[in-house]
Amino acid sequence: MAGDGDGRAGLPRIAVLGAGIFARTQYIPRLREIAHLVVLKAIWSRTQESAKAAAELARDFAPEIECKWGDAGLKEIMRDSSIMGVAVVLAGQVQVELSLKMLKAGKHVIQEKPASASTTEAETALSIYNSFPNQFPYKPIWALGENYRFEPAFVESSKLIKDIGDMMHIQVIIEGSMNSSNPYFNSSWRRNFVGGFILDMGVHFIAGLRMLVGSEITSVSSVSRHVDMALPPPDNICSLFQLENGCAGVFVFAVNSRSLKILWRVDGTKGTIQVERGVDSGKHGYQVLFSGENGQCQKTFYPFCGVNEELKMFIQDMLAASKDGDHNAEPRSSYVEGARDVAVLEAMLESSAKQGAPVQVKRFP
Repeated sequence: MAGDGDGRAGLPRIAVLGAGIFARTQYIPRLREIAHLVVLKAIWSRTQESAKAAAELARDFAPEIECKWGDAGLKEIMRDSSIMGVAVVLAGQVQVELSLKMLKAGKHVIQEKPASASTTEAETALSIYNSFPNQFPYKPIWALGENYRFEPAFVESSKLIKDIGDMMHIQVIIEGSMNSSNPYFNSSWRRNFVGGFILDMGVHFIAGLRMLVGSEITSVSSVSRHVDMALPPPDNICSLFQLENGCAGVFVFAVNSRSLKILWRVDGTKGTIQVERGVDSGKHGYQVLFSGENGQCQKTFYPFCGVNEELKMFIQDMLAASKDGDHNAEPRSSYVEGARDVAVLEAMLESSAKQGAPVQVKRFP
């Protein structure tokens, strides 16, 4: 418990499950920034050594942080009634299983993307989650950490989409930088994941696309290739996709390219919106270009803050759910949204395995 003297005694407490790259480089720094909203009570890892190393990184803002490891540590977190929520930041292959364990124990969960390794796994997981009785004062929230839906660039651009008239076509161009200097390059779980880096990285870009256009992707036709032998296959994919509203677009994704380029562009009868990754005054983020009917191009730069914003929303939802059992959590964070991102990439990979034959995207109600 945080002492009364530090003014944080009444704050909700959470635990982080995982001590890998993303937990150390994103979750701990972001939790430091919002230490006035939440107390990091514990960090868990499979081994004592990695749990202790990660806990030391958080000691400055969570002086009473507890280290937990192994099966015994997980059980302690599940039994600890003072821990309201858990962030599951583990290998993609084990996240769903652990999330369901925590939810069953009554903990609110924010699980890192990807939602699952397949739509089948996601469907089974949602079926289990929906079968949990409301034996607590509330049904635990299952949020998914897909920070692109919380990036101001996409939030604001999605509001402008109505001003470009009828959509004519869409381009999504991703030229990634997954090389030996990238900290995730040697990540064994990502290399062994279904679809290699395509699925793990790709869910971000699909989330951005779906958020921007506000219409679901219904069908895809794709060709994938394995070009860079230092990467798991496939490392390149080109896909033609169609939206529910009839508009078509292209999704071009190279896992590793010589030049980093990440952009989404929607062309309409009255204007164009483009969201592109970039740097402004030393800050990384997105440049949004909006061209309207008057021909003027409006430029706005939005620094990255998606992880921070979605964690704040998760804390807000946790507190609201503890007061009101019928509280509806933020839909952008919902697990099912993450499952829909996976469904699009799964369809793209399936189509490429069928030499580009059209594949319908699995729907999640």
